[in-house]
Amino acid sequence: MSNLKALKFYATQPHTCSYLPEQQATTLFLDPDIIISKPLYSQLTDLGFRRSGQHLYRPHCEACCACTPVRVKVDEFKLKRRFQRILKVNHAITLEIHPPHYCDEYYDLYARYIEARHADGDMFPPSKEQFNSFLVGDWSFCKFMECRLNDKLVAVAVMDELAKGLSAIYTFFEPDLTKHSLGTYCILQQIRLAKSLGLPYVYLGYWIKECQKMSYKTEFRPLEIYLDHQWLTVL
Repeated sequence: MSNLKALKFYATQPHTCSYLPEQQATTLFLDPDIIISKPLYSQLTDLGFRRSGQHLYRPHCEACCACTPVRVKVDEFKLKRRFQRILKVNHAITLEIHPPHYCDEYYDLYARYIEARHADGDMFPPSKEQFNSFLVGDWSFCKFMECRLNDKLVAVAVMDELAKGLSAIYTFFEPDLTKHSLGTYCILQQIRLAKSLGLPYVYLGYWIKECQKMSYKTEFRPLEIYLDHQWLTVL
C-alpha cells in the first residue's frame, strides 16, 4: 500500500457547483505527475476518490458535504422486478469487453448521447479530443463493456477493475432506445461481472440527495455510503 502522507494533492479555487448551482465547489486532485497504479487507485477509491480521465479527485468543499461516494454490495444485491424486466427486454443484447480505445463507431454514439441527454452540461458540445482525454488511456485496469443489439452498437460502459470492485466511470448509449433503460442495464451487467470476478463492490461515484439526476443510484441495494471516513450500509 502507498504511503498517502507522502502524496501531493492540489485544491482548485472555489467555483460554481455543477450539481448544486447555489453552492461553491472545491475539488482536491492527486498530483498529476504521479502515475496512477491499480494499488494506489484502489486505495484512494476506498477513501472516496474518483477517476476522470488522467486525474484522481474528490470533492473538498468548505461549506458543503452533499457529494457522497456510494457503492453497491454485490453479493447481497437484490434483483427487483424492475431490474428483471430490464434484463428481459434486453435479452438479445450481446456483451464484449475490450481495452479502452478510440473508434468512429464509439465516438458517433458518444456524440449522439451527449447532444441528446447533456446539451445543458459541461461536456457539450462533444469532440473527439474530449472523448479521448476523458475515456481513452493506456490503463491496464480500464475496460470498455460493449453492448450490441442485432450487431448494432447501442451502449458502452467504461469501467475500472480495482482491488475490491468495479468502478463505473461513464456510460453512453443510444438515446432513442428509451424503453431499453440502457443506463440501468449497464449497471446491472457490471454488478454481474463483478460477482463473476469475485469482487465485492461496484462503485457508482458520487450521490447527491438533492440532485434528481443522481436518484437512480439509490435503486441498487444494498448501498453503502462513505461517511465520516468509513463505509456504512444505508439502503
